[in-house]
Amino acid sequence: MRYAGGVDVGSTQTKAVVIDEARRIVGRSLIMTGANVVTAAEEAFQAALDDGVVREADVGYVIGTGYGRYKVTFGNDQVTEISCHARGAAHLFPGTRTVLDMGGQDTKAIRVTETGDVLDFCMNDKCAAGTGRFLQAASFALEIPLGELGAVAQKATRPVKISTTCTVFAESEVLGWAAKGKKLEDILMGVHRSIAARSVSLLRRVGVEERITFTGGVARNVAMVAVLNELLGMELQVGEDSHYMGALGAALFAMDRIIAGQAAPAGASA
Repeated sequence: MRYAGGVDVGSTQTKAVVIDEARRIVGRSLIMTGANVVTAAEEAFQAALDDGVVREADVGYVIGTGYGRYKVTFGNDQVTEISCHARGAAHLFPGTRTVLDMGGQDTKAIRVTETGDVLDFCMNDKCAAGTGRFLQAASFALEIPLGELGAVAQKATRPVKISTTCTVFAESEVLGWAAKGKKLEDILMGVHRSIAARSVSLLRRVGVEERITFTGGVARNVAMVAVLNELLGMELQVGEDSHYMGALGAALFAMDRIIAGQAAPAGASA
């Protein structure tokens, strides 16, 4: 059995996926990136191998992606995260025509073909206001764990309006609403709606075509999914592996190289 690997080194978290020849995920991992990007890539890949009970020697090709893709020093090549998220989304959700990738530092709207080729894309251009970093600022300000924000926000009855377009000032605005006695859930829903509105604007710039697949770390936030569904008037495609979409896409590209008989570059360790 031949295997391929993909490592997505993000600004906040690093994800790794190992797939078999049938292009099924056999191992996956997610760790915090931390200060040492090279180490994060190595540890994430090893954890994915352990998860799938796969020997590194049996992995024929590894592709790095994400902002730290060139730090995947044991890999054989690099592919942009835009291409990888598009490819992974089309693989997990056949029929995908639009991809919304929301990560820690940026948000991307991508229009794709039925095979996952990129037709057009755009990214947020105002700081990190429409990204996971905005949620992190709210989490810190309100002292609520990041993973609990979505569940708390869904209890909102009268969401506030968040006006700032800069994450730097998000904490001040959130604290300002709290000082006025607004409920935490209403403040958080305001944050979610602010991020979602900016994301929908990005999608409209590339052209919203059904079906839309939601990828990236924020795809695990139930309130964000619900708000986006409401604003778009359709159900986003999201699954348990949406967080790993970039790494999956990288692994799929790596398997293409193996099937095509492309040899790993000289000196590669995988």
